[in-house]
Amino acid sequence: MNRFFILIILITLFMTSCEQNKPDLGSFESYPTPGDVSLWPDYSPQATTFKIWSPSAENVRLHLYTSGMESEPVNTYNMDTGKNGLWAKKIDGDLNGTYYTFQVKIDGKWLEETPGIYAQAVGVNGQRAMVTDMGKTNPEGWEKDEGPTVNFPNEAIIYELHIRDLTIHPESGSSMPGKYLGMVEAGTTGPGGVATGLDHLKELGITHVHLLPTFDHYAIDESRLDSAQFNWGYDPQNYNVPEGSFSTDPFNAEVRIKEFKQMVKTFHENGIGVILDVVYNHTGRTENSNFNLEVPGYYYRHWEDGRYSNASGCGNETASERTMVRKYILESVLYWAREYHLDGFRFDLMGIHDITTMNELTAKLKEVNPNIFVYGEGWTAGDSPLPVDQRALKKNIRGMPLVSAFSDDFRDGLKGSVFEEQSTGFVNGGDSSETSVMFGIIGAIQHPQINYQQVNYSKAPWTNDPWQSISYVSCHDNQTLYDKLKASRKDASEATLVSMAKLANAVLLTSQGVPFLHAGAEMLRTKNGEHNSYNLPDIINQINWNWKVTHADMVDYYKNLIQLRKLHPAFRMTSAEDVRNHLEFKRVEKGLISYQIKNHANGDPWKNIYVIFNARSEAVNYEVEGSWHFGARADFFDLSGEETAKGHIEIPPISMVVLFQK
Repeated sequence: MNRFFILIILITLFMTSCEQNKPDLGSFESYPTPGDVSLWPDYSPQATTFKIWSPSAENVRLHLYTSGMESEPVNTYNMDTGKNGLWAKKIDGDLNGTYYTFQVKIDGKWLEETPGIYAQAVGVNGQRAMVTDMGKTNPEGWEKDEGPTVNFPNEAIIYELHIRDLTIHPESGSSMPGKYLGMVEAGTTGPGGVATGLDHLKELGITHVHLLPTFDHYAIDESRLDSAQFNWGYDPQNYNVPEGSFSTDPFNAEVRIKEFKQMVKTFHENGIGVILDVVYNHTGRTENSNFNLEVPGYYYRHWEDGRYSNASGCGNETASERTMVRKYILESVLYWAREYHLDGFRFDLMGIHDITTMNELTAKLKEVNPNIFVYGEGWTAGDSPLPVDQRALKKNIRGMPLVSAFSDDFRDGLKGSVFEEQSTGFVNGGDSSETSVMFGIIGAIQHPQINYQQVNYSKAPWTNDPWQSISYVSCHDNQTLYDKLKASRKDASEATLVSMAKLANAVLLTSQGVPFLHAGAEMLRTKNGEHNSYNLPDIINQINWNWKVTHADMVDYYKNLIQLRKLHPAFRMTSAEDVRNHLEFKRVEKGLISYQIKNHANGDPWKNIYVIFNARSEAVNYEVEGSWHFGARADFFDLSGEETAKGHIEIPPISMVVLFQK
C-alpha cells in the first residue's frame, strides 16, 4: 500500500482515538454536586463510614489492608450508591490503624486504587489512606495551643524556608536534621557556638515561618530516606496529610501527623506563627492523579478541543470555579487551619484560582482564627480558559479585600529582573527604578506622589491598603539575593555587594507592606548562582551555618532592622488613607530616595521619622530642616537617639539613614 495512504489511515485512527478520549466538558456541569455533604472519613470506635463522590462511576470498591504498602487486601467491599453521585460504606468495629483504598470503575474498566482525596493519614509514599482517631495525634496541651496575634498582616515578619534546609548542614547542631522536630529543637549551636535552628529564628526576631509545601508530595521516595533526595514539594499528591520524609517514621501514618503538630505547637510556644505554602492550582500527576482516579477530568480545566489547559506550567490546572473543586479547596484549607492550628497560607500561582474561591476561603478562615492571613503569587505560568477578570491576579487584588499578593514591582525595582541575570535595580546601580521602589514602599496603594506610568510592571495601584502587598526582594525561586547581586555587578567588590544586600532589605523592612525574607539572606546565603534549585542536592540548598560566623555583621544588621520595625508601627500603617496622610516623599533622584513619616503615624512613639536611602557609590550631602536624632546610619543603630543632627548631614555610600524627632 502506498505510504501516503498508510499515513492518512494512521492519522485518521489517531484523530478518532483522540475524539473518543476527549472529555465531554458539558457533562461536568451536569454532574450532581452535593456541596453540603461531608466527604471526610467518619470514624468512631464503633464504626467507620467511608465516602467518595464519583458521579461517573459504574461501581466503587473499598479495599482494607493491615499495612500501608505491599500487601493483599484483607477485605474488599462494594460501596453503596446514594444521591448526587455519592458512594458510601459503613464498616462496624474499631478500624483505627486500618489502611484502605478506593477503586472506581468507569466505562467497564477498573481504574488504579486511590487513597481518596479526603485522606487524613497515609502510609509510606501516600499510596494508601489510614483510618485515624485524629484526637490521639494531638500533643499534650493541644487544646490550649494558639499562634501569635496579628491584627493586620503587615505586623508579621515572614521567614520563608524549606524544612530540610534549616537543619541538614552537618554543623547545624541538630539531633534530627531535616525533620519536623529538628526545626523546633532548642539549644542547638553551630560553628563558634552560634545559635542555629529555632534559637537563631528567635534571636533574629521574625514572627512567622513560611514552610515550603509540606503536604504529602510525589518527588521523595519515603521508603529510601537513607539515599540523598531533595525537592521543594510543588508536586502535590495527598493534600490533607503532612509529607512523610520530614517525619522520623514515614511507614507509620500517625507519626508524621503527631510530629507536624508538635512542631507547630513548639513554634507557637516560642512566639512564632506557622504559614503553609499550598499548591491547589495543579497536581503532581495528571491522568492517574487522585482527582482523576475518582472523577476523570472533572477537577481540571480543559481547552475546547479537550486538551488539559496548563496555566501552572506543570501539565494541568485545577478548575476552582467548579462546585466540587471549590468545595474541596475550601474544606482542605479549613481542615489545616482547624486540625493543625496554622496561622496563614501562601497560595502558589494564586492567579490560576478564581476570585470567588479566594474570597470565600479567606472569609471562612477568619471565622476559624481571626489572626490567620492569606497571600499568594498574583500571576499564572501560562494562559488559562478562566477569563482574566475572574482570576485571582495581582491586578485584581482590590476585589479580594482580605488577600495579599507578592509585589514583583518592588522585588525587581530593588535588584533588577529575576529573569535577566545582568539586569540591575535601585541597590545595584540600575537606571529609572526609583518610582518602582517608591511604589513598593507605600504598599502599592494610590498615592499622589507616584507617577504610575514609571512603575516597572503595574501602571496603576493594585491594593486597597498597604498590607495587601507582600514586600520581598528574594525567595526560594530564582537566585538568592547575594547571587543576583554578584551576577549583575561582576565589577563590585565583596564589601560593596554586602552593602547592596543590606540596603535591599533595609528598604524592604521599612516599607509599608508585609515584609518577607528568604531564609539565609541575613547571612548572605548563596546557591552558587543556581536559579532553580528545586531538586538539587543539600549542598546547594542547605543553610551553611559557617555563614553566620563569616557574616556576623550582616546578621546583626538584620536583627536591628527587625527590632526597628517591631518597635515602630509607623513602618506598618494599616490603611491607605493613613499612608497618604503621614508619608511624604522628599528627595527622589537617581540612586537616592527619601521620605518623611509625620505626626506619630499609627501611634508611633516617634513624632516624625526621616528615612533616606543612598544607593550611590559615594556619600551624599543631605540637608534637613530642624534638629533630628540618628536612629540608624549605615551599620550603626541607636534607637534611643543619643546622636543628633541638623543642617547638612552625610549619608554614607550604599546605606540607609533613619532620623527621628521625639
